[in-house]
Amino acid sequence: MGTIDLPVLVLNQNYEPLNICRARRAIVLLYQSKAEMLENGVGLIYTATREFPVPSVIRLPYLVKRPFRVSRRLTRLEVFNRDHYSCQYCGKETRQLTLDHIIPRFRGGPHTWENLVSACVPCNRRKAGKTLVEAGMKLLHPPTTPRGNRYSYIPSHYLETREEWQRYLPH
Repeated sequence: MGTIDLPVLVLNQNYEPLNICRARRAIVLLYQSKAEMLENGVGLIYTATREFPVPSVIRLPYLVKRPFRVSRRLTRLEVFNRDHYSCQYCGKETRQLTLDHIIPRFRGGPHTWENLVSACVPCNRRKAGKTLVEAGMKLLHPPTTPRGNRYSYIPSHYLETREEWQRYLPH
């Protein structure tokens, strides 16, 4: 990943986390005076005539009202976030995940939070269209419907890995 594609935490005027954007977008917002830089992440980007600091955290000078969502949409990304980007059969943490229906769809399994888990490719192949008993596999954690929370739109892998973001994120 190039420096220009690094993730940047975007804060609201009241320092509440709003979003994550790429460094390219953050630099444009800074250049247009639509944001201020709070943390410099990894150095500088050079152009023919200027150099720009690469931000890690920026803050908007105006308040953006964000509606509170009680429930989260059932998407691949949300399932991976709920499962902390780890296989729910072997525990391997990876970005190469697939979705697995615990009770296969062709056997009447629903497409719901409680029937979907993250699975690494080898575990998903091993389970294939079988039930857990037939495949001789067990879940590490039973899947649940995630509760709505103000910061559910920030992927969980960012919450733990970006040290300079920690003071701006809820614990």
